[in-house]
Amino acid sequence: MSKKAVEVEVVESVSEELLTAVTGLVPQLSTSAPPLTRAQLNAIVASPATHLVTARIDRVMVGVMTLVMYPIPTGLRARIEDVVVDRSARGHGVGRAMTLAALDIAKLHNARTVDLTSRPSREAANGLYRSLGFEPRDSMTYRLTL
Repeated sequence: MSKKAVEVEVVESVSEELLTAVTGLVPQLSTSAPPLTRAQLNAIVASPATHLVTARIDRVMVGVMTLVMYPIPTGLRARIEDVVVDRSARGHGVGRAMTLAALDIAKLHNARTVDLTSRPSREAANGLYRSLGFEPRDSMTYRLTL
């Protein structure tokens, strides 16, 4: 399979195209997440703590991820969250391009670290993250659903 050119951008405003794309992509990541509203997407894009990164192939939006940055007493930290690449675009470097863009943003803001989580079953994603220098941590992730 030949790789296609991937265009990455940081979203500055919400369009109908973005809302439609995100609404179609999120269920590929989480079947339990409720559909995103335009107001919710506006809040994500407007927040100073989040950077929504999208990717396109042939002008079609095929990927989205969120970089979250937050100051804490030990320094500015960053997390990559909700990474999803459309099934039709996997294997074309979309995840890599978005992750590299997120890392550039984190470096620009002098974040000390960038964390992310990925299910063990997502072998391609885990391979990508390792190839970019991410290392597994000896840590437990806990979640309380509210």
